[in-house]
Amino acid sequence: MADFKERRWNAPDGVPLFARDYPAADGAARLPVICIHGLTRNSRDFEDMAPWLAASGRRVLAVDVRGRGKSGRSADPMHYQLPVYARDMLAMLDALGIARAHFIGTSMGGLITMMLAARHRRVIASAILNDVGPEVDPAGIARIAGYAGQAVAIETWDDAVAHFKRTSSVALPNLADDDWRVLTERACIADEQGRPQFDYDPSIAVPIMAKPLPRRSLLAWLLFLRLARSRPTLLIRGELSDLLSQSIAAKMRRAAPRMAYAEVAGVGHAPLLSEDAAKHAIGAFLEAKP
Repeated sequence: MADFKERRWNAPDGVPLFARDYPAADGAARLPVICIHGLTRNSRDFEDMAPWLAASGRRVLAVDVRGRGKSGRSADPMHYQLPVYARDMLAMLDALGIARAHFIGTSMGGLITMMLAARHRRVIASAILNDVGPEVDPAGIARIAGYAGQAVAIETWDDAVAHFKRTSSVALPNLADDDWRVLTERACIADEQGRPQFDYDPSIAVPIMAKPLPRRSLLAWLLFLRLARSRPTLLIRGELSDLLSQSIAAKMRRAAPRMAYAEVAGVGHAPLLSEDAAKHAIGAFLEAKP
């Protein structure tokens, strides 16, 4: 795994935030890449992708969204919402002196990117949306709601691995045991007794429970169109995705015909982006860009 520097800054409301900063291998001056994870994940999800992109000559910043990983938690759980997350990203760009960047957003990270485009589109040079769009399939929402923020009895790392297999094997049916262990270790940390704990604030689920995400909304479509019609955009979809259905992806492609598209076979929500198909699509998309 490539070396990275730890970057820290404060959100506008004072919450301390964190990102991994992977320097470009050749010191190139190409625009950096900002990687934003999904709902219950963290910056460690990009442990494979970030070094690979850095080796290609781009600085990469993999963030911990507030309430996850090494970022601080919100005193008010209602701050775990997209507009706040977007403001946090802008605070990072200001703190690190980054005027423009390419964005890769997995699931919630893609929604944050769309929100960011609505507020400060100029900072986005291009966007890669990983298995997310302006509509969601109810099946995927029901599955995620079944585990996000829920109390789970986990005593050992084997328990944790078993939990992730139960909740995610439908999306990642071909993972080997060693891969499940890696996925689990990225999502958990050890407590003082060495027992695994989910590396996120359970309160991230409070806004979702208070106001469930609608299956479709005019605002979400406007956010997507503002991004995809004005900035180079790549949509990556898992072939088995239960969140971004094939019909929703097709509707997005009709609405934004210049948007690039790639599908990762044999996986659901969401591709890990270490798959060959995902890496090829991302590499080709970014290759000719500044």
